[in-house]
Amino acid sequence: MEKKKPKNVFTQGPISPEFIATSIAKHQTKTSIGAHNIFLGQVRADKIDGKSVTAIEYTAYEEMANQKFYKIREATFDKFDLTCMHIYHSLGEVKTGEVCLFVFVSSPRRKVVFEALEYVVEAIKADVPVFGKEILEDQTHQWKQNS
Repeated sequence: MEKKKPKNVFTQGPISPEFIATSIAKHQTKTSIGAHNIFLGQVRADKIDGKSVTAIEYTAYEEMANQKFYKIREATFDKFDLTCMHIYHSLGEVKTGEVCLFVFVSSPRRKVVFEALEYVVEAIKADVPVFGKEILEDQTHQWKQNS
């Protein structure tokens, strides 16, 4: 059996509201789905030493990260009764207020999507080698610490 190649989940720059809306709209024809749940990670204007974050520049070990995303996806399908799942993560600069992570899960039942989405997002934060450099209002920067 041929091994399935992990999908590239990365997109350059922010994930647009139009892309998110189109992704949702495409699922209207899938009538076995009874529930969807969506997580949108948005860049915050945190204050660091009195300076506001204006953007985050995301980088990743793409091949390794895509493999980790794939393993998380497969583990999630093994654990939960999902119909489908989509994950997209930004690379490059994403300004405050823009979306950098979009996770979309679907299932015949609502309880499953709540549990599955939390599982996926926590696994991404813990295991995927994606790094963010916070760009501050004075153009200085520092590596972001996940919380």
